[in-house]
Amino acid sequence: MAGETLFVFLILFVTIILFVSDRLRLDVVAILVILALMLSGLLSSNEALAGFGDPVVILIAGLFVVGEGLFRTGVAFAIGNWLMRAGGTSETRMMILLMLVVAGLSAFMSSTGAVAIFIPVSLNLAAKAGIQPSRLLMPIAFASLIGGMLTLIGTPPNLVVSTQLTREGLEGFGFFEFTPIGLLVLITGIVYMVFWGRKRLFPDISESRKPVKNRLSLRDLIEAYDIYDRFHRLRITGESAIAGMTVAQALLRSRYGVTVLGIERQQQRRTKIMPARTQTELRVADTLLVVDTAGELDRIVRTEKLEDLHIEKEYGSFAAQELGMAEVLLTPRSTLIGRTLSKNRFRQRYGLTVLGILRNGTPLKGNLVQTKLLFGDSVLVGGLWRKIALLQDEHENFLVLNLPREMDEIAPNRDKAPWALGIIGGMLLLMTFKLMPSVAAVLLAALMMVFTRCVSMKNAYASINWESLVLIAGMLPMATALEKTGGIELIVNGLVGSLGELGPLALMTGLFLLTSIFSQVISNTATTVLVAPIATMAAANMEISPYPLLMTVAIAASTAFSTPVASPVNTLVLGPGGYKFNDFVKIGIPLQLLVMVLTLLAVPMLFPLR
Repeated sequence: MAGETLFVFLILFVTIILFVSDRLRLDVVAILVILALMLSGLLSSNEALAGFGDPVVILIAGLFVVGEGLFRTGVAFAIGNWLMRAGGTSETRMMILLMLVVAGLSAFMSSTGAVAIFIPVSLNLAAKAGIQPSRLLMPIAFASLIGGMLTLIGTPPNLVVSTQLTREGLEGFGFFEFTPIGLLVLITGIVYMVFWGRKRLFPDISESRKPVKNRLSLRDLIEAYDIYDRFHRLRITGESAIAGMTVAQALLRSRYGVTVLGIERQQQRRTKIMPARTQTELRVADTLLVVDTAGELDRIVRTEKLEDLHIEKEYGSFAAQELGMAEVLLTPRSTLIGRTLSKNRFRQRYGLTVLGILRNGTPLKGNLVQTKLLFGDSVLVGGLWRKIALLQDEHENFLVLNLPREMDEIAPNRDKAPWALGIIGGMLLLMTFKLMPSVAAVLLAALMMVFTRCVSMKNAYASINWESLVLIAGMLPMATALEKTGGIELIVNGLVGSLGELGPLALMTGLFLLTSIFSQVISNTATTVLVAPIATMAAANMEISPYPLLMTVAIAASTAFSTPVASPVNTLVLGPGGYKFNDFVKIGIPLQLLVMVLTLLAVPMLFPLR
């Protein structure tokens, strides 16, 4: 073995030890790999730094921006809400649905793109269900890798082995010839994650994470101020005297003790919720979202000729996209102390409505408009989320006690959701039908997200996980060094030469292990390019069909489960899931072995050896 080859294997061994020990950050280890390859003279500076210009790094950066666009336009949360309705709060149903959806999407587009889209969805679902994100993120990463096994275009290794067949003068694999084995692996992967990975291994991950501080929800605040059953929707009829008046002129709070929080209005065939500003004109068919703190609902409905509407269960999440709440505490020097709400003109000053007052831990009842505020009072205010966000800059009159966790879910650019959906659809079409390189399609989508104002440039840069990019860019030169020094070819030839005499199944086992192991540390595409010719050569020497051997190589190349650097999708979920290197090892290796056994049993049945 040449000295250079031995040195590369030494660097690879030390790198894996550092990854497993978790003593250094993964991106720091990747930078050390670059320095070792560069300073040793194995790679030139251009070769060692080529990873930072590699298309996969640029592609992942662009997908972070695309995912941010989906988050800020509310598309991610809309998908999450659908999955929440379908899966409820059951962690098992949620995991199964996510894995099925992500795998199906990955069969026709980049697995990296599918995971980038569903990371914010999974985080949202985990927050709503009260579970750790780690229990959903690794399953979707693995599902995206398995999804690549479902079709010819699901992942590059599938195309590599099909091309290898055509080079040998044979017919390549058909579009759906991968589907039967891919479906078997997908079912196996879901069963494994539900009955083994989730129950046996994920609790260790959850316990290793720092406990998450639970913020109050909107419902928690509403219940604390005892107004949960006091919310009502009142429609203005043609007979109502308040139609045509402004909110201030209607005097609903001073006359009835009813606080108007928002107004529903039909605009351009859709329902829009707006805050109840002082000068907002009330129209016939408008629906008022009110809080009846004084218990005068029957009288206002009867006197003002209003229609009392039912509040559906789903209405809360719909209204919360526009209107929110916050709890504030009056300071000793507050100019609001000793004055009533009407004299303080709170709505005019802050653009928000006082919904309740908590005094000595007890919510006040009755008509609050003439209630004098005292030092120590906690006040529940409601209105537009952007107005609530501005309260954090107020320090003289009150301090913000609680901002509900729903504030993190609000999509500031909801009106741009159709643009975001159109951009995602266009990106998928371009990638599926190979109308342009995947990296170009993703960059175009990211740029369109900015041009259409789905996301600002500031937020686009902030959305990129630079640690993940440095990690991938730092490990890509390792593949170059292994190939350049002949390291991979040396191992491949030795393995095939020793196992070929033991029979086709032994050779399939060796090819699977070789491809799978190398796919954990270098590109699975690069591994397949090197192994595929060896597989066809071995098939010719043993006078067996190359189809089962190449199918085995393709499946093994997609089992990059055991390290966070095995695939970009693993790296994507590393940070949000709070995983360590060993978490992938503990969960990934058993799954790889399961897939290997399934492959050795199923592939010869689907693709006869002779």
